[in-house]
Amino acid sequence: MVTIGETLRLVGAALGAVGGTLVFVEFFQQPSYVDYDADLDSYSVDIAPARVTEHTWLGRVGGLLIAAGFALLFVGELL
Repeated sequence: MVTIGETLRLVGAALGAVGGTLVFVEFFQQPSYVDYDADLDSYSVDIAPARVTEHTWLGRVGGLLIAAGFALLFVGELL
């Protein structure tokens, strides 16, 4: 039978793995202020403060899942 501590550690590791994958995918997204023109094969950078988004919800959820995973690992170790 699996104890509560072991279950929390397994769930924490799973959440951390999913969160890490989401953050990994976030790193390879093209920023909103960079545009690629396929006809000219060139990039243009247009930085307007109202239009720039640094992070998407994918990365934010990933970071939250990593934090929750570490918290569950910690609580699982204490139990």
